[in-house]
This record gives sequence, structure tokens and C-alpha cells, in this order.
Amino acid sequence: MTSNPDYRLAQSAPEAPTTLPPATPPVDESAIDELIGAQGLSDRINHMIDWVRDQLGSTDTLIQLAIIIVALVPATIFGPQIRKLIVAQVAPRAPYGVLRRAANAFAHIATPIALYLIWQGASLALKAASISNGLLNAGVSLLAAWIVLRLVTLIIRSAFWSRVAFFLVWPIAALDATNLLDDAIHYLNGVSIPIGETSAGEALTFSALDVVRVIFIFSALFWITSVVNRFLKSQISAVDELTPSLQALLIKILDVLMPAAAFLIALQMVGFNFTALAIFGGAIGLGIGLGLQRTISNFFAGFTLIADKSIKPGDVVEVGSTFGWVTEMNARYVTIKTRDGKAHLMPNDRFIEEGVINWSHSDRVVRLHAAFGVSYAVRDLRAVAGAAQEAALTVQRVLKTPSPRCNLVEFGDNSVNFDLRFWINDPANGVANVTSDVMMAVWDRLHELGIEIPYPQRDIHIKSWPPAGPPQALPNAQS
Repeated sequence: MTSNPDYRLAQSAPEAPTTLPPATPPVDESAIDELIGAQGLSDRINHMIDWVRDQLGSTDTLIQLAIIIVALVPATIFGPQIRKLIVAQVAPRAPYGVLRRAANAFAHIATPIALYLIWQGASLALKAASISNGLLNAGVSLLAAWIVLRLVTLIIRSAFWSRVAFFLVWPIAALDATNLLDDAIHYLNGVSIPIGETSAGEALTFSALDVVRVIFIFSALFWITSVVNRFLKSQISAVDELTPSLQALLIKILDVLMPAAAFLIALQMVGFNFTALAIFGGAIGLGIGLGLQRTISNFFAGFTLIADKSIKPGDVVEVGSTFGWVTEMNARYVTIKTRDGKAHLMPNDRFIEEGVINWSHSDRVVRLHAAFGVSYAVRDLRAVAGAAQEAALTVQRVLKTPSPRCNLVEFGDNSVNFDLRFWINDPANGVANVTSDVMMAVWDRLHELGIEIPYPQRDIHIKSWPPAGPPQALPNAQS
């Protein structure tokens, strides 16, 4: 046997590496994984590829494919029945709002829900029978993600929250279906930053997984607090004992406290160290104060306007050339709706810096003026004043108490000038239109009495020039 060349080759093979020079170690996949911080990810992907290749033609896979396809039949049968039950029994008993929309949403996707229940039950049965159920579990995870996204779209009816749900739920479902969720969680948990130390000297970190958890929890809590906030606002607006200023103040406080509480609760749920937040709070507050100085000024100006009751919803105000009534008082601006239907969004600090004319601050009864003049040929000026007062009372919006008053204000260059003063209690309906109606009535009344309203007259006096004489000789410029 010693003369067998194959045997000699086999005997000498183990000594070969001792004579070869050391080779440079290749850059394998594990080194790349360690470099990018995803050690084991390629192994998981390779394992999944091997599983697909080995299991695609196996009996267990064929059983799962058959269950996935056959389950469509009972789902299409029982789904419409579940929908009819929800529409007839559950939805009518649900109160209007979110619960009613939720009931209608479940009825709308009753067939996919029935399919999900059938797939889930079949998956449990396969597991109990010691049959592989990986493919069926992947379908269950993806279908569950679709159901959640569809429910969010139907219940919330917001494009923003629908996108948020898509980017949060669907990646989690895809990772769970491919058995990569644990690796992703482990990787995110490994990427962290130090935020302090405990009293025992242990390091505190805030990982990328904590950031994802905060975003997810805050999104859910923010939606819940927005629903609660709308409910509380409706209850506050329905209390007649509260003044409009107090109602606006309470609503503004809710708009600030509810999102802040949701954010703090989200941080507390992930175990965030608030001592570190206090340390960085001063620097963050300084940066926000410098970058958002005008926004913060408007924010606190809004609280000032509500606290001192200078303006409130429903007041008729005049800011510069804008005349209208206050419809909303928000954190940054006040909405003023004008008579032409335009909504002017005035920054809160403008009311404090430039001032505002509040036509209904303490009383909605306001006085307006209508000026006119009559000819000097009119002898009975008291009759003119009485006729103007009577004409003002013919306009429907003019109040009888206080009664109109017509005063003689001056003897002008071309006319005797009067000022007719009258009162209204609905300035929100406009002041220019009622002033026009009063002046029209005065015009008609004065013409009925034959009283002339003059127009400006000017006399031009031309002085005679002296007779032209002989031309005067100009002085000699050289003399």
C-alpha cells in the first residue's frame, strides 16, 4: 500500500501548508458585515435563500399554498355575512365620530379580516401538527399589515397619518415576514449615544431603537390626544357660563399641553433620562429662542391678548385698513373675516405693537357719522337738523335709542355744514353700507323740502394789466 501514489499524496497533504508562504486573509462577508455594523445579516439572507430553494418544492410548502388559495372560498362566503352583521347591529349602536367610522371601516374590510382569521387558525393547526408554517405566517403578517393600514386610512381620513402608518407598519410587517425583525431590532439597539449616568455609575444610552419607539408611541399618543382635544374643545365651547376670552384661553392651553404631554409620556415609556433633558434644555431653549423669536413672540402675544381681554372671538375690530370681526384666535395669529369674505391672518404681536380699534370691546352699540352741507340761502337751519334726524330713523339698522343727533359744525366757505350722528348695534354687518343708506335718506328728505345742497363755487378776479409803453433799453452789460 505504500507504493500507491494516491496513498502517498494523501499522506503528504497535511504537510503542504507548512511549506507554503502565509497567504493574505481574504476579505470575507463576515468582515464586511462587521464593518457596516450588520453582522449576521448576510447569513440570514443566505439562509432565507436556501430555505426558499429547499422548501419551495416540499410537501409542507405545497400544503401551505393550498391553504392560502382554498381559504379564499370561505372568506368570500363569510366576509359579506360579517359585513351585514356589523352594518345592521354594530354600526347603528356606535356613537357618531371615531367609533362610528371604526365600525364602518371594519365592515368595509370584513372579507380580508375573515381571510386573516382563517389563515391564522390554519397556521396554528399546522404548528400543532408539527408541519412547517413559515410561508403561511409570512402571508398572515403581510395581510395583518394591510388590514392595519386600511383601517387607519378609513378611520382617520388623513393623508398625513396614512403615510405615517405606511412607513411604520409595513416595514415592520415585511421584516417580520422574512424573519429579519429580531436582527433589525438588535442592530437598532446597538446604535446608541450616551446621555448620562445613573446614581450607581452605570452609563445611560439612547439607541436608535428608542428613537423609533418614541416616534411610534408619540404618533399613537398624538392622535389620541388630538381626539381628546377636539372633544374637550367642543365641551368648552358649549359652556355658556364661560366668556369667549376664557374659552379661547382654555383652548389655547389645551393646544400646547396635550402634544407636550404626549411627547413626555412617549419619552417616559422608553425610559429616557430626563436629567439629560434638563442639561440640554437650556442650550436647546436658547437655540429655539434665537431661531424662532418672532414665532415665540406671537405665541406669548396671543396669551396676552386673551388674558387682558382686549379682543375676543366675535369682536368687530379695525387693524390698519382691515375692518372685520374676529373668528378665531390661534397660537400664532388672529383670523379677521371682512365683509367681502376674505380671512385676514393677523400676527398676534401686531395687535400689541400697532394697536387695534375694537368696535365692540365693552358694548356693541357704536356711533357713526354722516356729514352734509346746505346752502346759505336756507334760513331755518333747525328745520334742516330735524329733517336729517327724521331721515336717519327711516333706516332699519339705525337705533331709536340713543336717538340720532344732527349738529351744526361750521359755517364753511360754500355751505353750512352739519354732522348727523346715529347709532347701530350690529357693526359686524358693516358700517359703510348703513352710512350710505342714511345719507341717501337725508338726500331724499332735503330734496322733498326744497333745500339745496350746494357745490363749491369759485369767483375768479382778473386784474387789468397797465398799458404797454415803449420798450425799455436794456443796460449795457459792458458799462
